[in-house]
Amino acid sequence: MYIDTHAHVNFNAFKKDEKEIIRRSLDEETWIIVVGADYKTSKKALDAANRYEKGVYAAVGLHPIHTHEGEANGDDYSVKQRSEEFYYGNYEKLAKFEKVAAIGEIGLDYYHIDQTRDIPAIKKKQKDIFLNQLQLARALDLPVIIHCRQAHDDMLAFLGDFKKENKELFSKDVPWGVMHCFSGDEDLAWKYFSLGLLISFTGLITFSKQWDDLIRKLPSDKFLIETDCPFMTPEPFRGRRNEPVLVKYVAERIAEIKNLSVERVGEITTRNARELFKI
Repeated sequence: MYIDTHAHVNFNAFKKDEKEIIRRSLDEETWIIVVGADYKTSKKALDAANRYEKGVYAAVGLHPIHTHEGEANGDDYSVKQRSEEFYYGNYEKLAKFEKVAAIGEIGLDYYHIDQTRDIPAIKKKQKDIFLNQLQLARALDLPVIIHCRQAHDDMLAFLGDFKKENKELFSKDVPWGVMHCFSGDEDLAWKYFSLGLLISFTGLITFSKQWDDLIRKLPSDKFLIETDCPFMTPEPFRGRRNEPVLVKYVAERIAEIKNLSVERVGEITTRNARELFKI
């Protein structure tokens, strides 16, 4: 069994076959956390989760690239960005549903900021909305799924301050979130571990050896697996749309690096996901 802890089957890439994709995943014993990026896709994530008795769960949140308008600077979000205000009450209503397992995808993203805009103001708005969503997660005792791109220094300082100012909201040695699609080095990983967070790997690790040493040294209770579909398609399927069943190829690569059976990696990552997301 596997759990794809970050899937966007609620995105337009799956508009025509979302139900088929989810059913195929469940038939192959792969559970899914469907992750929102704005209010519309968060609601779609919850709608998808509510169609199934078990195996499909939702995360609701406002992605940092949707906190401002502008032409994105990247290949994966190359369309014009839509700006959305964060209304705490609206997301709170969604997050209180039983099938919601996390607040996410939230965080900081400086890579996709339109350089013709007021960059300091955009960064401040991202941080303000990120703070609101962290507060929502702690108020509802939900874990967070954190996105960070070209903003790790600010992210570490921000999370460190948040934990110091809200010590009463955290339990010692209990993980409270995950750094999604982790692409940093070993030093960065341990900084996030010290803050009580896990890290998650995508198909990136199947076509780059950059993270082999980190993965080899990782304690078994510190990592998850995900697809981030429809993006980050693993080998040997690069070039096609990603989907939840392909998370097994991420598990296979970790098994190869750590000299474990793929079944054992499935057990480890499933346990970690179920404990973090309480599913």
